[in-house]
Amino acid sequence: MLQGPYSSLDRDRPLIRLQFTSFAVGTVLLPLTGLIACLFISLVYHSEDSTFTHCRVSNYLPSISAAISLVPERYIWRCCIGLHSAPRYLVAAAYFRFYRGRFERLLELLLSVLALLCSLAENTGLLLLTYVSSTETYSIHKNAFIVFIGSSLLHMLITCRLWQVIRRHYVNPEEVTSYRWKLRLFLFNISCCAAAAYFFRRHNKYCEAGVYTLFALCEYLVVFSNMAFHMTAFWDFGSKEVIVATPPEGKRY
Repeated sequence: MLQGPYSSLDRDRPLIRLQFTSFAVGTVLLPLTGLIACLFISLVYHSEDSTFTHCRVSNYLPSISAAISLVPERYIWRCCIGLHSAPRYLVAAAYFRFYRGRFERLLELLLSVLALLCSLAENTGLLLLTYVSSTETYSIHKNAFIVFIGSSLLHMLITCRLWQVIRRHYVNPEEVTSYRWKLRLFLFNISCCAAAAYFFRRHNKYCEAGVYTLFALCEYLVVFSNMAFHMTAFWDFGSKEVIVATPPEGKRY
C-alpha cells in the first residue's frame, strides 16, 4: 500500500549513505576472512591433501592455491572474492578521480592512468586465478597469478610515487601517514615476494623438507600486506561517503 505522493524531498533523500571508512574496512574484511577460513579448514580437515607436493617431503602449511582449490574452501574463497571485486573496481575509479583533482603535470596524470590500469588488471587477475583453480587449468591459473602479482607491485610502486608528490605539496597529517604506510607496506610486500620466489625455486630444485612451508608463509605475508596496502584508503578518503542518490538538477554526470 502506498503511503502518499512521492515528494521531491523524498526523491532527493539518499537511498544509501555509507562512510568510506566502513566501506573500505568491509571490502578488505571479505578476502581476509575468506582466506583465514580457507587456511583453517585446509589445515584441520584436509591437511594431507593441501600440504602435498610433488617432492613428497615434509610440509606443514598449504599454499594459498592449494587451500582454495579444495571443497568447501573453493566456494568460500570464490564467494568472498566475488563480493569484494565490485567495490574494488569502484575504489580504483575513486582514486583516479582523486588524482585528476590533485595533479596538473602531464607526468603525474599519465601515472594516474597507469595506476588505474594496474588496479583493474590486479583485480581482474585475482578474479581469474580465483575462479580457475590450479587443479582445473594450471596454465591459466599460473598466468593469472603472474598478472595479479606483477600489476599489484607496479600499482604499489606508482601509488607510492604519486603520494610522494602529494606529500611535498600538502601538509594534511592523514595524507602523510598514508604515504608512510604505503611505502612501508610496498617494501615489505616486495621483500616477501622475493623470499617466496627464492623458497619456491629452492623447493623445486632441491626438494628439501620444510622449504615449501617457508614459501607458503611468505605467500601469506604477500597477500596480507597487499590487503593492508589497499586498507590505507581508510586515511585517503576518511572524510568521504559512498552515496546512492538522485543528483541535483543541472549536475547530472
